[in-house]
Amino acid sequence: MTTSPLPIGDASALGFDANRLALIGPAMEEYVADKRVPNLVTLIARRGQIVHFEARGVLDFDSDQPAGKETLFRMFSNTKPIAGVATLILAERGVLTPDDPVSRFLPEFSKQQVRSPSEPMMTERARRGITIRDCLTNTTGLTSPATMPNFYRQQYREVLETLGWISNRNDEDRVRPSNRERVEALAQLPLAAHPGDSFGYHLGYPILGAVLEAASGQPLDVFFRDNIFGPLAMVDTDFYIKDGALERFGACYVPRREGDSVQLVATETAETSEKNKGPKTEFGAGGDSGGILSTAGDYARFGQMLLNGGELDGERLLGRKTVDIMIGNHTGDMEIPMTGPGFHWGLGVATYHGRNRPPLVRSVGTYGWGGAAGTTYFADPAEELLGVCLTQVLQHGMMPNNNYQETFQRLTYQALN
Repeated sequence: MTTSPLPIGDASALGFDANRLALIGPAMEEYVADKRVPNLVTLIARRGQIVHFEARGVLDFDSDQPAGKETLFRMFSNTKPIAGVATLILAERGVLTPDDPVSRFLPEFSKQQVRSPSEPMMTERARRGITIRDCLTNTTGLTSPATMPNFYRQQYREVLETLGWISNRNDEDRVRPSNRERVEALAQLPLAAHPGDSFGYHLGYPILGAVLEAASGQPLDVFFRDNIFGPLAMVDTDFYIKDGALERFGACYVPRREGDSVQLVATETAETSEKNKGPKTEFGAGGDSGGILSTAGDYARFGQMLLNGGELDGERLLGRKTVDIMIGNHTGDMEIPMTGPGFHWGLGVATYHGRNRPPLVRSVGTYGWGGAAGTTYFADPAEELLGVCLTQVLQHGMMPNNNYQETFQRLTYQALN
């Protein structure tokens, strides 16, 4: 965006200690300077007004082109909150409910079998069907590469090849199956657990994407643009690079051990990225193939809309109580492996409830999520506080002392008066 994504506020009037707030920039610069990350774009807003918005680092170590506030990032699983909003938009219109079985829209899921816990080669009928809520809360019970028995490689070889879970000798010549074809293949595998019984991250989001397309009658990218990106003036956000925007898109990195040290190695450049080259057919509701591309400013507008109770600049996407449902507890006391105790899953976000763990530097009720390439955002309703922190490093935690996300959040809260 050429203008500020949200109004610029006076930090002192909004309850910040200006000297403490000024510590965030130098702290982020340390991570960039020793190449733990290629770049960092950070944004903090309170009561809908920006008090910190800075960019540092480069788009690509080879070109040294500076990153800017309008840099585009592969958001991966930061797409999940947007998928949650899309689902609830359709729920408010009466098109679906979270407790609808996905088989209402995807008939291939109407007769799900579950692998027997005592005899892996035997199956039993699922106690109930997978619901849309299960997809959003990661409780589908679906099989994953990590949970499938070895004999599946032969019994379901064609299915697994379609899913890309095992290689096909003719992969180089094969057209990548569409998401709908992969979802149809997934329905042929027995579940690893009964729906609702266990947490299996991400597995249901490809199904959710197919449900949203079937329920709305639109491709997912069109539905997102028409109902979320357009109304919120998220002008740079889409699943693929828009015309003229390639110069604002950078490389993606991953840590690799080189001798006695760990260095960042590019997994793809902007030019070679599927986000640039196409074929522009992958619209991953949960972040598959990189999910959406967005900027810190665009994503802040999305986050502020939720923090406002579903409205921004006169555009209401959701009702206030619908947002309460989205960030509420849909997984009970089930432990979330990626967060540990103290969190539950809502409909596309994780929310901090604070029980059964030492306190964290945030308010109970703070929610948000992150993406595989090092992006993250949080929203704290009690403090009317929003934070966005973006870079492009897969498995960033493998780089020693690469705790920039924790540092950013800690310094944000410590700057409050």
